[in-house]
Amino acid sequence: MPMKKQFTLQEAICLGFCASFIVITRAGLRLHLNIPGHAMFFTMFFLILARGCVPRMGAATLAGLVAGLLSMLLGMGKGGPLILLKFVVPGLIVDLGGILYAGFPGSYLACAIIGASASASRFLTIVVVEWVIGMDWSLILQHAAFSSAFGVLFGAAGSLMAPPVVRRLKGSGLISSEP
Repeated sequence: MPMKKQFTLQEAICLGFCASFIVITRAGLRLHLNIPGHAMFFTMFFLILARGCVPRMGAATLAGLVAGLLSMLLGMGKGGPLILLKFVVPGLIVDLGGILYAGFPGSYLACAIIGASASASRFLTIVVVEWVIGMDWSLILQHAAFSSAFGVLFGAAGSLMAPPVVRRLKGSGLISSEP
């Protein structure tokens, strides 16, 4: 079976919606919960949903890239262009999970593992952004460890919402059943 090189219009629209919803939930739910990492809840849900609806290599990465570009253009967060890392790196990890286990968006356990792994990448992005800003290393490492630990919990919880949605979409024939 030859591999398609381009996304279809339906796939591109679906990925665009997932990316937009990542940004909308971050902007609309700017809740000051004083709990670090709570933004990973919807980020992981929509990245895994993007990969589940478009089961092709690069789907979650593309959704993360578009979400990062939208966030950067809207001036959300600190770090300027480095905000792309907050979305692209988790998208890459979700796509890597899709390579290792093609049917993971329908499995609760696989989604939780991949969601937690992708959320753990927040450690790297926090370290890079705060290093560029010029913070002290001890503060950077403490903040990154604390924030990413909570991000892992929220990311795993958010990723557990994706399997029922993907299963229902496949059951109704709205997305392809083949990985």
